[in-house]
Amino acid sequence: MNRRTALKNTALGLGSLSLGNAMAATDAATAKLGGTAKTNHSTCLWCYQGMPLEELAERGQDIGLKSIELTTVDQWPVLKEYGMTCAMGTHGDFSISEGWNDPKLHEKLQEQYTKVIRDAADHGIPSVIVMSGNRRGMSDYDGMINCAVGLRPMVKLAEEAGVTLQMELLNSKVNHPDYMCDRTQWGAALGEMIGSDRFKLLYDIYHMQIMEGDVIATIRKYHPYIGHYHTGGVPGRHEINDSQELNYPAIVRAIHETGFDGYIAQEFVPSYDDKIKALAEGLRICEV
Repeated sequence: MNRRTALKNTALGLGSLSLGNAMAATDAATAKLGGTAKTNHSTCLWCYQGMPLEELAERGQDIGLKSIELTTVDQWPVLKEYGMTCAMGTHGDFSISEGWNDPKLHEKLQEQYTKVIRDAADHGIPSVIVMSGNRRGMSDYDGMINCAVGLRPMVKLAEEAGVTLQMELLNSKVNHPDYMCDRTQWGAALGEMIGSDRFKLLYDIYHMQIMEGDVIATIRKYHPYIGHYHTGGVPGRHEINDSQELNYPAIVRAIHETGFDGYIAQEFVPSYDDKIKALAEGLRICEV
């Protein structure tokens, strides 16, 4: 009971946790930035259904794409042929709704992720995605504890392999009803419980604009817990241009000002007939 109380106090108190250090780091990074930064561009394969991976990789090269993510071990050699990587790997039996908050799934998930972490290390893939799973009546606190218990052995393996596990923040309001990791503060509290630089959050800008808004302030506050970013236009999850409500150049500038030097992945569904033209536009918007 004492341990659970201590963990709960940690979670509830995270709103101010390390905030002074985070803001100091942001100020230092801003001073070094000088107004310009190079964005490492990635995109997500599922957004280009009907387009062969080889075509996306070949055409993506021409517009400055470095990574095609949410791909699996059998696809990584194809990316290497085109001089690309996968910034965020996954596996063939991946599920959003059935995740680490369910102790009954821990054995199965640990078996899966033992393999995918080793595969990622063998192929030089820096990160692998994980999901909290749906609540199904479970409290957010109990789900957090369950995730921490299940993930700790995997994080230890990831530390040894040089791979980062990243839990995606998704909205439970529109796209993924009942999903547990739907608030940045909850995800950061889980990161604090796990206590490793090899566990981070995948901050999906589209999802978090829907769920909590205040995107730039949230990024500035919680950036020590964030290891990756996804884009997407709100509403509709299409292009990130001026047809939607978010100011992506300002958001990307704020990301760089935190000192972030990882990948920013376009995860919008193109509405243009020429999907590569839409992707190229997104990449240009994210050059600040």
